[in-house]
Amino acid sequence: MMKYQIYPVTHYQQNCSLIWCDETNKAALVDPGGECERLLQAIAEQGVTVDKVLLTHGHFDHVGGATEIATKLNVPIVGPHQEDAFWLQLLPKQAEMFNFPPAAAFEPDQWLQEGQQVEVGNVTLKVLHCPGHTPGHVVFFDAQTETAFVGDVLFNGSIGRTDFPKGDYDTLIHSIKNKLLPLGDDVTFVPGHGPVSTLGEERLSNPFLNQ
Repeated sequence: MMKYQIYPVTHYQQNCSLIWCDETNKAALVDPGGECERLLQAIAEQGVTVDKVLLTHGHFDHVGGATEIATKLNVPIVGPHQEDAFWLQLLPKQAEMFNFPPAAAFEPDQWLQEGQQVEVGNVTLKVLHCPGHTPGHVVFFDAQTETAFVGDVLFNGSIGRTDFPKGDYDTLIHSIKNKLLPLGDDVTFVPGHGPVSTLGEERLSNPFLNQ
């Protein structure tokens, strides 16, 4: 069964999630935006073996530490969808714009598509392509524990910004209502920033979903 621990990193307090299979101790790190030494220490303290880095989208606060972590652990970077390739190529400019340390552009070892699956030990994560915040944003969903790692698609009481290049409000709302909410009200989701919530709670109280 999947276990996870959330580590907010950088001055943007981006939720980096360490997820692992409690049967095999195989693990993945979702959206390592920075503070790599702290994340590596957390991995060691959990006593798990990270065999991949997973990315929901290409914004710097979610990918800023990806190449350093992947290099130090000698593991592949998986995701996001290829529509976010331009964001990863803009990493040097993103770092400068948002006051992060310098970072080089990169391509992941594997792009992801709607309906693909990612294995973390005996845990199977379903990939959902949920554009709107960025065009290549993906979500990772574990049906067994009813947990979704949604990046910046949906937040507790809010939704992702759509004023960045190639963002689109209507597309984002469509992704939430047609990809996420059908997963079920009992699904807990880990957003890219802030506290966790459930899809049922957001269906009822999120002002952006009740317009």
